[in-house]
Amino acid sequence: MTTTSQLDGTALRYQLMERAAKLSDVISLGRGDPDLATPAHIVQAAKDAATRGDLALSSSEGLPELRRAIADKLLRENHLPVGEENILVTTGGQEALFLLIQTLLDPGDEILIPDPRYTSYDQAIEMAGGKTVLVPTTEEDAFDLDADEILRRITPRTKAILIVTPSNPTAGIVTEKNLKRIAAIARERNLIVVADEIYEKFVWDGWTHFSIGSLLGMAERTITLNGFSKTYAMTGWRVGYIAAPIEFIASLARHKQVTNLAAPTLSQWAAHAALTGPQTCVDEFRAIYRERRAFVREQLDEMGWTYGDPRGAFYIFANTRATGRNSTELAFDLLEQARVLLFPGTGFGEGWDDYVRISLLQPQAKLVEAFRRIRDASIHWK
Repeated sequence: MTTTSQLDGTALRYQLMERAAKLSDVISLGRGDPDLATPAHIVQAAKDAATRGDLALSSSEGLPELRRAIADKLLRENHLPVGEENILVTTGGQEALFLLIQTLLDPGDEILIPDPRYTSYDQAIEMAGGKTVLVPTTEEDAFDLDADEILRRITPRTKAILIVTPSNPTAGIVTEKNLKRIAAIARERNLIVVADEIYEKFVWDGWTHFSIGSLLGMAERTITLNGFSKTYAMTGWRVGYIAAPIEFIASLARHKQVTNLAAPTLSQWAAHAALTGPQTCVDEFRAIYRERRAFVREQLDEMGWTYGDPRGAFYIFANTRATGRNSTELAFDLLEQARVLLFPGTGFGEGWDDYVRISLLQPQAKLVEAFRRIRDASIHWK
């Protein structure tokens, strides 16, 4: 029988979700799927495409109209020197990371990854025959990625560096200062940088998002991953994208042709409307998440749970040492006793037994109720 201590991070998260699905009245602060509705103009664009009958299968690279819109966005906002030919549209960000890793790594290649991390990368790397080399980050440093820690772990087998900013699960960002140092290392050591920027629109308290691919000499060695699920509350629409040098895009397209050919055309038209339509919806989402973030931080402060400065995304990676319980035990107890779902830090790396990831993806009233339940349950542990 498999115990929770034997499960990898992804399997542990899914075990908790499967258990939660069998219980009633669970408040989920676990998954990273936005609870807000997809903006109306995006939904309308899909309806219009269906009415027109404009649903023919696109090329594996994606609809030309969407690829141009993505390239325009990346040039305008991220200062990435890309064109339509540098873009491949994927069936969600999950497929993007999988195809990217399978195309990039050969057996035995090493890739440096910040720890804690989204463990789907671990699985993709293992399936490609690569090796994950973990780069530590700390609560005290707001989970920033230290260039010196990267430098210490480079070997002759190192092929790439993964940067996730803002971060899942930590809500940290990689500061511009460190990004510039990492870029210098990549150029000097001839390394590829994979930049996962899917949470780029959610950066807080005066911090700003900075794309490493915009730096001099980095366009030819940076692969940028992004998507629509988080920014536009389009998780179920399944549209992501990769921006990379043309040769790499061609290799990605060959891999995509033997998986699912192309992202759903209806969803691609919706994504096109997301980029080309009004962006006030993103500002509204940010305002909602900002209010929830302030409330959750206030609750955690009162409970004595510390956390690294959550500078981005819509999570807080909280240190639960004050409870006297390890995070896996805590997560299962809170689910069973309080009907609150949190993901333990061990769902994002083996060494994070004192942490839980809390998502901000519930209405304010449910957040209030969730923390009331957590407090009530914690009384019985002391």
